[in-house]
Amino acid sequence: MDNKSYSYPMDYEWSRTEMTDVINLWRAVELAYEAGISTQEFLTKYQKFKEVIPSIGEEKKWGREFEAVSGYSLYQAVKEAKGTNKKTFRLENR
Repeated sequence: MDNKSYSYPMDYEWSRTEMTDVINLWRAVELAYEAGISTQEFLTKYQKFKEVIPSIGEEKKWGREFEAVSGYSLYQAVKEAKGTNKKTFRLENR
């Protein structure tokens, strides 16, 4: 992975486990763009993220914050993972 010079967006009121689940998804989105990731691994991390952030509105808010700092779209990664039949997927950065 490339060296990152940004901080992952998160709510510091989340528990350590919740923060870990959210960070794991941000890393999975990065992998989806930078190297490719197992579709099942990505969807598993997304499910854990949804346990922390179940609301669609909140998911969009956090996804926009992540995209603003990283340039990577949570929405596009989830859309690709849910829509592919492949074992792995990779997104092209715009």
